[in-house]
Amino acid sequence: MGAALRTGWLERPDPARFPPDTEWYGATLAAHDAAVGRGDAGYLDPHRAVRAHRGRLAARGSCCDSGCRHCPYVGAIDSAP
Repeated sequence: MGAALRTGWLERPDPARFPPDTEWYGATLAAHDAAVGRGDAGYLDPHRAVRAHRGRLAARGSCCDSGCRHCPYVGAIDSAP
């Protein structure tokens, strides 16, 4: 069984991974949401780094412990035995 998804993972990244007061927060979320809408696997953030979006990370089934900005598992309790 995979890990549990954290509450609110579809709306926004966990603030511990990507604080809302980050200067480029709005531009990053706009690029992220546009990539999700187009069905892209990832997006180019304002600092020209390629990032995976929440849907791609959720499809993994668990956190990879790489510190992903949009990790849907961070802060969730693993449901595996």
